[in-house]
Amino acid sequence: MNYFSSNFKLGILGGGQLGKMLLYNTRKFDIYTKVLDPSNEAPCKIASDEFQLGDLMNYDAVYNFGKQVDVLTIEIENVNVDALEDLEKEGVLVYPASKTLRTIQNKAKQKLFYVDNNLPTAPFTRFAYLSEIEDAITNGGLELPFVWKAAQFGYDGNGVKVVRKLADLENLPKGECIAEDLVPFKNELAVIVARSPSGDTKTYPVVEMEFHPEANQVEYVICPARISDELAKKATDVALAVSKSFEHVGLLAVEMFQTQDDEILINEVAPRPHNSGHQTIEASYTSQFEQHIRAILDLPLGRTDSKVGGVMVNLVGAEGYTGNVVYKHIEDIMNMNGVTPHIYGKKQTRPFRKMGHVTIVNEDLGEARRIAQEVKQSIKVISK
Repeated sequence: MNYFSSNFKLGILGGGQLGKMLLYNTRKFDIYTKVLDPSNEAPCKIASDEFQLGDLMNYDAVYNFGKQVDVLTIEIENVNVDALEDLEKEGVLVYPASKTLRTIQNKAKQKLFYVDNNLPTAPFTRFAYLSEIEDAITNGGLELPFVWKAAQFGYDGNGVKVVRKLADLENLPKGECIAEDLVPFKNELAVIVARSPSGDTKTYPVVEMEFHPEANQVEYVICPARISDELAKKATDVALAVSKSFEHVGLLAVEMFQTQDDEILINEVAPRPHNSGHQTIEASYTSQFEQHIRAILDLPLGRTDSKVGGVMVNLVGAEGYTGNVVYKHIEDIMNMNGVTPHIYGKKQTRPFRKMGHVTIVNEDLGEARRIAQEVKQSIKVISK
């Protein structure tokens, strides 16, 4: 099929920053795009060929949108899977497939999938209601501490909480959830796997993620991870095994824990471009966003090795500020060596909302990490 400067239409469900960065590449290749998003101020609005307003969880909105495109992909998991399933039956190519999404959308189903496929993950218990957790603790069937995770609609630290005492359960959503053993890990790692419909597969180097202690959001992504080659191979092998089990198409970001004994446990996966791959825009031969386009269109996959060491810093809304966004000291960070800011185009900031990211590239990874710290301390995302 001819995708370039042709009548071919690529549909993207979701118009956030991940979609916007996908569109950098569709514009580079002159691939016609349509985007569906519920917000009239979505970052994708300015960059897509056609932008449509619609609820991503609404069957009719997703189905009718999907009928207008040749290939349909996502930049967010929370979409109506029934509509995707029906579109697939009618010949629309949907990547990732509805079957994959249905499993990944629900954390309990996702965890059971790992168990069923002999993939390493932390032990867990599934609960239909939050109240059942209290009963289990009282009866001695569940021991504190553990990690509570909402089965659905969690993102960026929302829907995850470490429970150390009964009172920590207060104000949590009442529905389906899991209680996962609290793993005393050394490191959080991630590997992005790209896979095409033909089965061509490539992996990006293992990255290391440093988290914000309160927001449970990634603060820094460091590529390559500062681990042994042996451990990097182990993490890559686990990611490839997950990819093979899902038979996914596109990108699959596999987040993992490195335990105190250097075992690798799967935390969770995302079947789309991911926060742990933003540094690939500046640091890799092929960015994760270009690779996702190549993969879903069954084009040859690009090189995944890094040209240079990279560290990514998330720009999130400062605490205590809500309203029209202002980026303070952005010129100061642009004066630093190897620093590139990416501003997502969200006009309104609020505490911990992802507003952009900054990539720092340097031949010396230690120096890149040092500059990243300086970037973090310099730039402030506040409101007028």
